[in-house]
Amino acid sequence: MTKRTINDIDLRGKRVLARVDYNVPMARQDGAMVINDDTRIRATLPTLRTMTESGAKVVLAAHLGRPKGERVQSMSLRPVAERLSELIDQPVAFCEQCVGQTAAKATTKLEDSGLLLLENLRYHAEEEANDPGFATELAGDAEVYVNDAFGAAHRAHASTAGVADVLNDRGGQSVAGLLMERELQFLGDELESPKRPFVVILGGAKVSDKIKVIDRLLEKANTILIGGAMAYTFKLAKGLTVGKSLVERDKVDVALAALDKAAKRGVQFLIPTDNVVAMPTEIDGKFAFGDHRVNDDENIPDEVEGVDIGPKSVAAFSEAIAGARTILWNGPMGIFEDERFAGGTFAVAKAVCEVTTNGAKSIIGGGDSVKALNKAGLGDQVTFMSTGGGASLEFLEGKELPGVAALADK
Repeated sequence: MTKRTINDIDLRGKRVLARVDYNVPMARQDGAMVINDDTRIRATLPTLRTMTESGAKVVLAAHLGRPKGERVQSMSLRPVAERLSELIDQPVAFCEQCVGQTAAKATTKLEDSGLLLLENLRYHAEEEANDPGFATELAGDAEVYVNDAFGAAHRAHASTAGVADVLNDRGGQSVAGLLMERELQFLGDELESPKRPFVVILGGAKVSDKIKVIDRLLEKANTILIGGAMAYTFKLAKGLTVGKSLVERDKVDVALAALDKAAKRGVQFLIPTDNVVAMPTEIDGKFAFGDHRVNDDENIPDEVEGVDIGPKSVAAFSEAIAGARTILWNGPMGIFEDERFAGGTFAVAKAVCEVTTNGAKSIIGGGDSVKALNKAGLGDQVTFMSTGGGASLEFLEGKELPGVAALADK
């Protein structure tokens, strides 16, 4: 899938509307909202530098959280503008509106090589509704539309599809940013004909979230490793007990079909043979985990819940990873946010980084896998980390993403 990019057009003096993914995690600290992880902001810097160095006037549009069409102060993008200014080492103007007279004046004042970040698009319900009037107003007098927000490309919203239609209809140009180009390259082209052995690592909570990905990757993978809560549905499908573990009992037939397909295609399909388990408890109406231990058996006792893969599974998974030439990883092996249950995820992360050092290509499919790598301090030791969560999954399923389809082909 080859799309035109900002490197294929002349940007000098052009007014550019660029959709970026600045939906970053924030928390309140000393009365102010503070960014906890700026990975998505950093990922856009090559695109922004290319555009500003080319002399473009760059207006940035993004969303944060789910304000549901209302102005929620804790979801303002102002802290993002401040952090972006620090990272790119130049002033980034901020407009408290994204459409209307205030926004129009702010964009008009923008000079060549200038950067302006508009306020949260989702303060307006028209954004998610892909309202044509809102898209036209957002487009303003832009001559070029750039989509560098792969994480939002699976949604046909005004800023991802509608604006591109507006620009295309009036003879403007709609192209990909450099981050979007890399996302399409690694999640698309690199996985179309991967170097073998090709090892896929899938985790997370639900089989239902990833069964289409599993089914598609069974056509290409040499080995599939299953961790996280979704592994318990596969355990159930194999006739094993899962105790109080999170499980989708209505998806057992789906898990069985995947196991059957793997066997028929000769794909090695590994699920955990041991687990870290913990006693689920409720304290003051809040759910928590009590005592934890390694359960050395494939069956999980009735009174406990699986929360991570065990040491035998870590060893088996690491061995499979060590022989890989291409790796795709999407989803943690356990509840890694709790340091007691992070061992499996961090061990897999270490194994992935080690084989990458030895020349393998490692592609991390966004979401919690990226968070886990960053938490382990290993984010810079893999080949590519996707900024997309749901978008990565839908793209890997083979779906057409509206935000990508709207961009010009080469």
